[in-house]
Amino acid sequence: MAITPIDLQTIFTQVDKVGRAQVAQKEGQTLSQSIQGNEIQRKTDENIRQVNEAQDLGDGTDKIRDREKKKEDSSNKEKKQKDEEEEKEKNKSVLRDPALGNKIDISL
Repeated sequence: MAITPIDLQTIFTQVDKVGRAQVAQKEGQTLSQSIQGNEIQRKTDENIRQVNEAQDLGDGTDKIRDREKKKEDSSNKEKKQKDEEEEKEKNKSVLRDPALGNKIDISL
Protein backbone atom coordinates (compact mmCIF):
# COMPACT_ATOMS: atom_id res chain seq x y z
CA MET A 1 0.00 0.00 0.00
CA ALA A 2 1.54 3.20 -1.11
CA ILE A 3 1.27 6.52 0.67
CA THR A 4 -0.03 9.31 -1.47
CA PRO A 5 0.73 12.98 -0.91
CA ILE A 6 -2.79 13.63 0.31
CA ASP A 7 -2.33 10.98 2.99
CA LEU A 8 0.88 12.69 4.07
CA GLN A 9 -0.91 16.00 4.38
CA THR A 10 -3.51 14.37 6.63
CA ILE A 11 -0.90 12.60 8.70
CA PHE A 12 1.20 15.76 9.20
CA THR A 13 -1.81 17.72 10.40
CA GLN A 14 -2.60 14.99 12.93
CA VAL A 15 1.00 14.52 14.17
CA ASP A 16 0.81 17.43 16.60
CA LYS A 17 -2.41 16.03 18.07
CA VAL A 18 -0.80 12.60 18.50
CA GLY A 19 2.22 14.24 20.16
CA ARG A 20 -0.02 16.18 22.52
CA ALA A 21 -1.95 13.03 23.41
CA GLN A 22 1.27 11.17 24.21
CA VAL A 23 2.58 14.04 26.35
CA ALA A 24 -0.75 14.25 28.16
CA GLN A 25 -0.65 10.50 28.79
CA LYS A 26 2.88 10.70 30.25
CA GLU A 27 1.95 13.73 32.34
CA GLY A 28 -1.17 11.91 33.53
CA GLN A 29 0.94 9.03 34.78
CA THR A 30 3.34 11.32 36.63
CA LEU A 31 0.40 13.33 37.96
CA SER A 32 -1.36 10.22 39.26
CA GLN A 33 1.90 9.06 40.87
CA SER A 34 2.37 12.40 42.59
CA ILE A 35 -1.27 12.37 43.77
CA GLN A 36 -0.80 8.88 45.23
CA GLY A 37 2.44 9.99 46.88
CA ASN A 38 0.71 13.00 48.42
CA GLU A 39 -2.14 10.79 49.67
CA ILE A 40 0.30 8.36 51.28
CA GLN A 41 2.18 11.25 52.90
CA ARG A 42 -1.07 12.73 54.21
CA LYS A 43 -2.13 9.40 55.73
CA THR A 44 1.28 8.97 57.32
CA ASP A 45 1.16 12.45 58.84
CA GLU A 46 -2.37 11.80 60.12
CA ASN A 47 -1.31 8.52 61.72
CA ILE A 48 1.62 10.25 63.42
CA ARG A 49 -0.65 12.92 64.91
CA GLN A 50 -3.24 10.45 66.19
CA VAL A 51 -3.10 8.90 69.63
CA ASN A 52 -2.77 5.15 69.32
CA GLU A 53 -4.83 2.71 71.36
CA ALA A 54 -3.10 1.10 74.27
CA GLN A 55 -1.91 -2.36 73.49
CA ASP A 56 -2.79 -5.29 75.68
CA LEU A 57 0.32 -6.04 77.68
CA GLY A 58 -0.92 -9.36 78.97
CA ASP A 59 0.18 -9.68 82.58
CA GLY A 60 0.57 -6.04 83.48
CA THR A 61 1.88 -4.65 86.73
CA ASP A 62 -1.63 -4.50 88.16
CA LYS A 63 -2.08 -8.22 87.73
CA ILE A 64 1.30 -8.88 89.31
CA ARG A 65 0.38 -6.67 92.24
CA ASP A 66 -2.92 -8.52 92.59
CA ARG A 67 -1.10 -11.85 92.66
CA GLU A 68 1.33 -10.58 95.29
CA LYS A 69 -1.54 -9.24 97.37
CA LYS A 70 -3.34 -12.59 97.18
CA LYS A 71 -0.18 -14.38 98.28
CA GLU A 72 0.22 -11.98 101.20
CA ASP A 73 -3.44 -12.38 102.15
CA SER A 74 -3.21 -16.16 102.07
CA SER A 75 -0.01 -16.13 104.14
CA ASN A 76 -1.67 -13.74 106.65
CA LYS A 77 -4.67 -16.06 106.92
CA GLU A 78 -2.39 -19.02 107.53
CA LYS A 79 -0.55 -17.10 110.27
CA LYS A 80 -3.84 -16.13 111.92
CA GLN A 81 -5.05 -19.72 111.84
CA LYS A 82 -1.79 -20.93 113.39
CA ASP A 83 -2.00 -18.25 116.09
CA GLU A 84 -5.61 -19.20 116.88
CA GLU A 85 -4.69 -22.88 117.09
CA GLU A 86 -1.79 -22.09 119.45
CA GLU A 87 -4.11 -20.00 121.68
CA LYS A 88 -6.64 -22.83 121.78
CA GLU A 89 -3.93 -25.26 122.78
CA LYS A 90 -2.74 -22.89 125.52
CA ASN A 91 -6.30 -22.47 126.75
CA LYS A 92 -6.82 -26.24 126.84
CA SER A 93 -3.82 -26.70 129.08
CA VAL A 94 -5.26 -24.35 131.72
CA LEU A 95 -7.88 -25.97 133.95
CA ARG A 96 -11.09 -24.06 134.19
CA ASP A 97 -14.05 -24.41 136.46
CA PRO A 98 -17.21 -24.69 134.38
CA ALA A 99 -19.25 -22.94 137.04
CA LEU A 100 -16.76 -20.11 137.28
CA GLY A 101 -18.23 -16.84 136.06
CA ASN A 102 -21.82 -18.04 135.84
CA LYS A 103 -23.03 -16.89 139.24
CA ILE A 104 -22.76 -13.51 140.91
CA ASP A 105 -22.46 -13.37 144.72
CA ILE A 106 -24.15 -10.27 146.11
CA SER A 107 -23.79 -11.03 149.80
CA LEU A 108 -22.17 -8.51 152.08
